Amino acid sequence: MKALIIGAAGFVGKHLITHLKSLGWEVSATRLPQEEIKEDVKNYELDILNQAAISSLLDKIRPDCIFHLAAQSSVALSWEKPALTVDINIKGSVNLLEALRVMQNPPKVLLVGSGEEYGYILPEELPIKEDTLMRPRNIYACTKVAQDLLGQTYAHAYKLEIILVRAFNHTGPGQIDSFAAAHFCRQIAEIEAGLHPPVIYVGNLSSLRDFTDVRDIVKAYTLLIQKGKSGKAYNVGSGKVVAMQEVLEIALSMAKTNIIVKQDPALMRVSDTPVIQADITSLISETGWKPQIPLQDTIADMLDDWRKKIDIMKKE
Repeated sequence: MKALIIGAAGFVGKHLITHLKSLGWEVSATRLPQEEIKEDVKNYELDILNQAAISSLLDKIRPDCIFHLAAQSSVALSWEKPALTVDINIKGSVNLLEALRVMQNPPKVLLVGSGEEYGYILPEELPIKEDTLMRPRNIYACTKVAQDLLGQTYAHAYKLEIILVRAFNHTGPGQIDSFAAAHFCRQIAEIEAGLHPPVIYVGNLSSLRDFTDVRDIVKAYTLLIQKGKSGKAYNVGSGKVVAMQEVLEIALSMAKTNIIVKQDPALMRVSDTPVIQADITSLISETGWKPQIPLQDTIADMLDDWRKKIDIMKKE
């Protein structure tokens, strides 16, 4: 199988490259000029706001399938830079879809969306099924709803093979610290290294989230590109929820020193969804996938990863 990963320099892309190569797939990847892909794959510079560049690359590679990961994926940044988020997440996706529309024998595509798309959820709607009414509550989520609807439209109108993913919270080693669990781990590692006083700053800890290890997530993506139905959306998550307070407590239990917790108003979101939990019945029934890595193992690996990074930084 010949796969192209668009936006492979990010957190998920690196793990997806590793997984696909372990299966013996031929993998190509794209990145922005300022980004680096350390994995041993053919990689190309690509700006998804340039449709002609997308078409040219597809003609050159002729992949069997595409994993579209390129996105502005931070909810916090979407509030600060809404226009950038719209450009990357909506215009970039349309450019890819348009490039596919005019191809002969276009490849199958996995468009990666988010559990954030569902937004405000009534208690009786939990866990969230794919046909649940979407009520997005932040700008990032709005752009992913638009991508989702565009994907469905192109699949039905132009008979393209497009599988839609609504991925719930995923985390693991290599995640940047603009995401809560990674932010906790980085702060702990820096405190252990003596770079900061023993105080960790947090945002809202009462929200409940559906966490899955990124290494399980990429396995689900791979199964969906093989077995998913075109034009259909699939929730990808653990099917369980955990409070951010518990995520913090797990991380603190692994710290090598005592740490005080303080809330930072700057880390509070403008609008935050109280509970996000996936119903993953369709994913399991159609692919056989199930999450394998416990949250405690995920956090332990993240914390060790940050310790190594901080140690390298100190030596430089």
